[in-house]
Amino acid sequence: MSERITLFVDVILPIPLSQEFTYRVPFEMNDFIQDYLRVIVPFGKGKLYTGIITKIHQEAPRIYQAKYIEHILDETPLITKKQFSFWKWMSEYYMAPIGDVMNAALPANFKLASETKIVIHPDFDSENTPLTDREYLVVEALEIKETLDLKEISEIIGIKTIQPLIKTLLEKNIVLTLEEVSNKFSPKTGLFVVIHENYRSDAILNELFEQLAQKKTTQKQELVLLKILQLGGFHAGEITPILRKSLEEHGCSLSAINTLEKQGVLRTERLEISRISSLDQSKFTFPVLSDAQTTALHEIEAGFQEKDTVLLQGITGSGKTEIYIELIRKVLDQGKQVLFLVPEIALTTQLIQRLSAYFGEKIGVYHSKFNSNERVEIWNKVLQNDPKQFRLVVGARSAIFLPFQDLGLVIVDEEHESSYKQHDPSPRYNARDMAIVLAHYFKTKTLLGSATPSIETFQNTRDKKYGHVLLTERFSQVRLPEILCADMKEERRQKSLNGHFSKFLLENIIETLKNQEQVILFQNRRGYTPIWTCEICGFSPNCINCDTTLNYHKHSNLLKCHHCSYQTNPIGTCPACGSNRLKMLGFGTEKIEDDLSLILPDAKIGRMDLDTTRNKNSHLELIQAFEKREIDVLIGTQMVAKGLDFDHVGLVGILDADLMLNKTDFRAFERAFQLMTQVAGRSGRRNKRGKVIIQTGNPDHWVIQKVMEHDYDSFAINELVERRNYHYPPFYKLIRFTLKHRDRDLVEAGALHFSKLLKEQFHERVLGPESPIIARIQNFYLKEIVLKIEHEAPQKKVKERLHELTDQFFSVPHFKPIRLIADVDPA
Repeated sequence: MSERITLFVDVILPIPLSQEFTYRVPFEMNDFIQDYLRVIVPFGKGKLYTGIITKIHQEAPRIYQAKYIEHILDETPLITKKQFSFWKWMSEYYMAPIGDVMNAALPANFKLASETKIVIHPDFDSENTPLTDREYLVVEALEIKETLDLKEISEIIGIKTIQPLIKTLLEKNIVLTLEEVSNKFSPKTGLFVVIHENYRSDAILNELFEQLAQKKTTQKQELVLLKILQLGGFHAGEITPILRKSLEEHGCSLSAINTLEKQGVLRTERLEISRISSLDQSKFTFPVLSDAQTTALHEIEAGFQEKDTVLLQGITGSGKTEIYIELIRKVLDQGKQVLFLVPEIALTTQLIQRLSAYFGEKIGVYHSKFNSNERVEIWNKVLQNDPKQFRLVVGARSAIFLPFQDLGLVIVDEEHESSYKQHDPSPRYNARDMAIVLAHYFKTKTLLGSATPSIETFQNTRDKKYGHVLLTERFSQVRLPEILCADMKEERRQKSLNGHFSKFLLENIIETLKNQEQVILFQNRRGYTPIWTCEICGFSPNCINCDTTLNYHKHSNLLKCHHCSYQTNPIGTCPACGSNRLKMLGFGTEKIEDDLSLILPDAKIGRMDLDTTRNKNSHLELIQAFEKREIDVLIGTQMVAKGLDFDHVGLVGILDADLMLNKTDFRAFERAFQLMTQVAGRSGRRNKRGKVIIQTGNPDHWVIQKVMEHDYDSFAINELVERRNYHYPPFYKLIRFTLKHRDRDLVEAGALHFSKLLKEQFHERVLGPESPIIARIQNFYLKEIVLKIEHEAPQKKVKERLHELTDQFFSVPHFKPIRLIADVDPA
């Protein structure tokens, strides 16, 4: 008889708390307990949560009575030791509770809590899915009431711990969690045909073909079987399901398929269809690199000998992707995993299709908007280190949380992109920086790619922390686009403007369309017009929840707030003075589309912004329409600047450069230079030099001049001088504290008290408190305090002191209701 040992475990929970909690292990679970398993534990008053074990020991907690673990959910660990170390590092660096990091990292189906809502899966087949008695009770209850939480299901079933049952229902695709439904994203499925087990030998198949060939009436059935074999349905003893629809498209009779199914020769089953087409790799040879690309590849590999991180700075259209593909191929051939980070999955359709063409089923896509079951499946494949699947993971920032086992390379494409920064909720991490940390845990290398690197990355290359490889030649020797300015002040003086279009830009648009080429117009503001104002008294309609004006959207004929969900009908008369003299100021993508359709009625115009790409496939459909030349002019926000590669774009128009340059942010010039350069790079990417026209009231502005000269290095060095002089990154670290509450006076008092605490410790390094540009969002008043810390300062000690000051602040009962948000390295 084994010795009766009392075990305790430390558990992290997906709630915003920094500490781990100790639970007692029931003796009968002692043999099954392991680090990093999921367990169901009680927390608070009657609530159950899914937590992860981080430590097994025999020490009872001193200040509270340990509760018992309710249930173990896994047989094998869900995360790895390196992964947990990575989570802890992120938690400490970004001053985020470890529970928030766990919450961000795990797919929703791994975090079943008593508040989780359950609904019926849209593809659930009640007739053909066998159910246990308990499963039947849950399904029956969900048919009566559309959503149930875990507590309600517990009462229906009559058992306390029902998470294991819900886990089974999720795995069988009988139910979905409401978190998943809220994404409005369901798996794509289709009917597939497979050869039945009884007919999977060459001898039996040959005999069947002889029988079918003898009769004229069975020739259509013979054709179906032949087509299945041609499409690879049975090859070298392996069975591949064939999409039923594709058989019909190849001329197979539906009745013949049904007959073979009735005879037991074929079997039909519903399977999930991958959103990335697995292409036959045999049809694709790996790209042949140009001399410049080959040189860059060798320099990267040499750089990896000395540095862990290398920057590939390649001008737009220089063929960075081909270099990535060659590096990925070499790492996959070694049997290792690759993480390829992109700014936004929705904006990189072309890239994913290209990669899947070369790497087939080895590629997996991971994104927070994907179906939760699908994310769980990818998580498990990566964790299992499957040698055939998900060796190359392409993902947005959430992909850094996957449980990699054997990571061999990390690539961060467009590393300068602000999309890599998580703003809300916590942890507010930068995926580019965390990718470098993740690679460090695996003792592997990181490649950063960009035509316009972030200032921080550029300085790291100057300090020799990163390797630096330049690719200054466009693929096929095409010259960089010619960049010209339209002087809006001069055009206004000459009264040659047509709406928001300069005469110079319009003439070039018309000429480009006559030459059978396409046009991209860039305006980094969506909607129709940002401001309605009264000419008499200056009144503008504001959001009732935020201190900001409402934007007019003509398509929906609504005034909308871009910071909350508030919307209202347009006003006909000024509520302040009764005047009906209301005018519109400014312009967004919707107004550009409207105006241009009147100026060029024969042109086919498309618009790509948040309003037109909300649906799952709308972004892909727009890209495909533009590729097929069904759209002559594509108007868009910064979406058109990222990840697009078209053959026939002759002209790019930047409609309002001043909007980007005049923002009150120390990164305004950097962002403006990057956006203008990136969108300019969409022009003339094949055999002809493109043209770019920038509309601005200040054509002599030094940033615009640097964009026109394609001179990133000179721009970056100028910026670095300013940053050093005024104590900004990369020479200083920033931490921004935001205080939020619905009571303005309480926020004011709290901000003054907290800034006083900070100034006593950090002196002149503290700026504020100040109200941000938008001082109230969703009825919460905001105050900001910025702390500037020298780069050389011991960051760990600084953050430990900040935690102490935060505790000191909240020790005042009056300030406890205030929400205090710390944002380390704000974007």
